[in-house]
Amino acid sequence: MKNLFAAILVSASALFAPAHAANKPNVILILADDVGYEALGCYGGESYPTPNLDALAKGGLQAMHCYSMPVCHPTRIAVLTGRYPVNVNSPKWGTFPAKLEKRTIAHAMKAAGYSTVVTGKWQLTLLRDDPLQPHRMGFDEYSVFGWHEGARYHEPMIYENGRVNKAARKQFGPDVYREFIESFIDRSVKDVKPFFAFYSMALCHDVTDDLDKPVPVSPSGKYLSYAEMVAEMDRQVGLLTEFLERRKLREDTVVIFTTDNGTPSRMYSHHVNGKLIKVPIFSELNGGRIQGGKGRLDDTGTRVPLIVNWPSVIEPGSRTDALIDMADFFPTSLRLAGATVNGPTDGISFLPVLHGKTPKRSWAYSEHRGKWWVRDQRYKLHHTGKFVEVSQTNPGKETELKGKLTAAQKQARERLKAAKPHD
Repeated sequence: MKNLFAAILVSASALFAPAHAANKPNVILILADDVGYEALGCYGGESYPTPNLDALAKGGLQAMHCYSMPVCHPTRIAVLTGRYPVNVNSPKWGTFPAKLEKRTIAHAMKAAGYSTVVTGKWQLTLLRDDPLQPHRMGFDEYSVFGWHEGARYHEPMIYENGRVNKAARKQFGPDVYREFIESFIDRSVKDVKPFFAFYSMALCHDVTDDLDKPVPVSPSGKYLSYAEMVAEMDRQVGLLTEFLERRKLREDTVVIFTTDNGTPSRMYSHHVNGKLIKVPIFSELNGGRIQGGKGRLDDTGTRVPLIVNWPSVIEPGSRTDALIDMADFFPTSLRLAGATVNGPTDGISFLPVLHGKTPKRSWAYSEHRGKWWVRDQRYKLHHTGKFVEVSQTNPGKETELKGKLTAAQKQARERLKAAKPHD
């Protein structure tokens, strides 16, 4: 089996250009689950305290125009491959194309000399059927919950490197995922290797609803509320940051925080006679009240936070209006490692933005169930040809522009018409 993995990794390394950077920073890519930008205080959110994430933003770069897919699986396809799902035959929910297993962000970072790990949410296969998939896709180690097999929070069912971690049943899932990253980092440092950690957080997605019986509730007798989940997400990020500081790794570690889609409109709260009960999610944003829009192609479903903290490079308190979408994390990670993508990609590295330079992307893209749009910071062109102006103060509101357009509107429409997001 070891010889098989060696052959896989050698063949995968040929797909990416070699690293040239003398000093490669460590990279931690945090992808939280079901968290719109309105959940964070630094974006004007007023419902949930997020002191640790706010501190990361204050000490680094806050992007104001990062866009995801409206739901989690297509976002993960784009992050892991640097391709829009439609350009890799729109993989079915919970799958990953076998022909792309050697062309992942993890394989690319390994080829650049990094050790690699993923923890938290996987969702690309049922691991009971294919426990080696994360390894084939380039991750040296993994610790992820059994998607549609068990709980992710209390009494979690967690796979680690091909086996179920039975001891984790007595722990709190989010602690297990973070602590696994920390132990992995310690091993990487001991081996004198830079590390790439894909921290695919379980938070803040609600519990699964398709098991024979409901998963365990929290000590309160209910499931974690959305507010409790956001607080826990922030706490976990803070604990990881403190760990990096104790290990004196902060200066040489790029911490990237983003999310896979917007906040849900409703989530599971508790169960009555075995039936799960959902409650709505409303959040306060800049004095207004909005409901989560996960699954929608407007800003409530696709506009997400992006914070990049790199103390030795990024000017504290930086903000950018650069357009960034989910395909961009692949080439950006490789550029950080001193490598480039030698194959088809839909992503554009935003590394120049971290250095205060002009961004290269002129439009962002999102898709869902055959529908899609391209957009800039103000205007959006839907796949139907509908051209709209996106409200800057009322998330989810789009005003269709018809008839006579201003010169700026005409220019924006023509630029978006010229965008080619599909192969």
